[in-house]
Amino acid sequence: MTRARYAAAMEALYVACIAVSGASLVVITLIIPYGVFMRYALNAPASWPEPAAVLLMIVFSFIGGAAVYRANVHIAVQALVERAGPRARVVLRRLVDLAMVLTALFMLVWGLQLVRTTWHQVIAEFPVLSVGLTYLPLPAGGLLSLLFIVERLWVGEPPVTSVMYRDRAEALE
Repeated sequence: MTRARYAAAMEALYVACIAVSGASLVVITLIIPYGVFMRYALNAPASWPEPAAVLLMIVFSFIGGAAVYRANVHIAVQALVERAGPRARVVLRRLVDLAMVLTALFMLVWGLQLVRTTWHQVIAEFPVLSVGLTYLPLPAGGLLSLLFIVERLWVGEPPVTSVMYRDRAEALE
């Protein structure tokens, strides 16, 4: 695979991550008020909105987290990097990449183990849903992060034409 094709694939994967994360967040914002309405207005509480929101928050967090890393808008301690010289900045960035590789590998390996271990368990509110399936965003997020790290190390930063630059705060000023 060429660098250009890999970059294009990562762009499509990034858009998919954003779509899945955004959809999860929208559904959460719809089902939580429904649960509150059912409980307090109709005095007929539904058992599923809260656990569904928690499951969707897991999807939002791990899939969205990978996209946030690619967009380079994750939480970072910039004070140290900004005070460092140009060579030290390169070293610090590579240390961050190494730490992210280790974190992503941890999520992937142990997340898959967690999925395997809990695959045949069910959630009380959703008896047809495997607990292992609900943990799947953890290794998926690790894999997606690894793919985005490979992109950063092999291809470089996404081009300025990337969809991730379309809604920067600077553009709104």
